[in-house]
Amino acid sequence: MRKTLTAVAIALAGLSLGAQAAEEKKPTAQQSKMATCNKEAGDKKGDERKKFMSECLSAKKVSQQDKMKKCNADAADKKGDERKKFMSECLKA
Repeated sequence: MRKTLTAVAIALAGLSLGAQAAEEKKPTAQQSKMATCNKEAGDKKGDERKKFMSECLSAKKVSQQDKMKKCNADAADKKGDERKKFMSECLKA
């Protein structure tokens, strides 16, 4: 009976430690990027999906400075409140 209780106690302790280790593991940046690209791929199939995933995973994040330059260039013909609204939406994208 003692051996059984000891075995059960050890098994429960092992399960508890395993659950803690699983909770502490966070996905890496690459895993997060893979999950995001996978969601964006939606119901694409075959070669179309492979191409999309390849492009998505290799895409580099655009710096805030580059985004600002592009938005500024796109807003060149806008003035006042229209420009403010456009810039706000453009920089959020």
